[in-house]
This record gives sequence, structure tokens and C-alpha cells, in this order.
Amino acid sequence: MKTPSESSQPFLTDVQTLRDRARQNMSDGAVTKSYGGDVNRAIEILQTVLATEIVCVLRYTMHAITATGISSEAVKAEFAEHAKEEQEHMTAVAERIDQLGGTPNFNPEGLATRSASQYAEGGNLVGMIKENLIAEQIAVDHYRELIRYFGDKDPSTRVMLEGILSVEEEHATDMQDLLDSHQGT
Repeated sequence: MKTPSESSQPFLTDVQTLRDRARQNMSDGAVTKSYGGDVNRAIEILQTVLATEIVCVLRYTMHAITATGISSEAVKAEFAEHAKEEQEHMTAVAERIDQLGGTPNFNPEGLATRSASQYAEGGNLVGMIKENLIAEQIAVDHYRELIRYFGDKDPSTRVMLEGILSVEEEHATDMQDLLDSHQGT
């Protein structure tokens, strides 16, 4: 078994080298020489994540406003809370795209084709819950895949996605609970 000092990855202890490198590459911003991923591919992937979050904000907001029925008030409140959290995800992803040197794509043209999830109205209250559950399951699987992709190549993006994944899993559980209670199961 290797000890930490025998690791194949040497630890950079030369602070002067770090300082010199930072001064020479000031225009690189957050994407320094130690960035292990493909920055253009990361931005491209994050643009799809951004589109997905925008679609989720729109769907949840629409459902929070239009849900009707005798027991709709609590569900509407849940939809509104999820819309707020999806907007926070949207902002975090857009900020990460900017940190990587890209420009977040908020253009509504082509939004549906850039998004992993769909904008589905759902019709009645149960239909809305089902559409949101489907979207959350898509998001959970998508984020897990992206977390594996970014791995150690881009730990900042990975950590951001891990935080979002945790909330998306909670959303999926919330939607499943709502579905169970409104279908009488």
C-alpha cells in the first residue's frame, strides 16, 4: 500500500512556482494550467444544464399558478418552492459558465431542444405532479452522469452539480409523496 508521500501525483510545495505561474497567466481567470478538463466541452455541457434548469423554472412556475382543485394550495406552494430552488440552480450554473469563460445562453430560441427535460403542462393536478416527477427523475440521472464525467478533472463543477443533485433528489421524493397522496396509494 502506498503512503501519501509515494503517491503518483506529486504535491506542489514550491509556492514561488505557483506565484510566478499566476502572474504569467492572469488573463486565464479561473481556468488555470491545473484545470484538468476540456473547458469548451464543459461550457457546452453546462449550457444544456442551464437550459434544463430554465425549463424547470418555467414548468414549476406555471404549475404553481395554474394548479386547481380542493387540495391544490399545498401542492401549489410546493411547486412555487421548487421553482425558486430551480432558479437558484439556474443562477449557479450560469455563474459557473461565466467563470469558465463562456457566456450563459439564456436565449429562449431553441431552449426546448437544449434542455434534458421537457416543458409539459400536465393538465390536472395529478398530471402536473407526474410531469414534475418525470422531470426530476431525468434531472437526477443526468446530474449523476455529469458528476461522473467531471470527476477530478473539474472539481468545482462537480461539487456544484453534487449540491444540485441533492436538491433534485429531494424534489423527486417530494413529487413521489405528492403523487402517492393524491392518487390515494
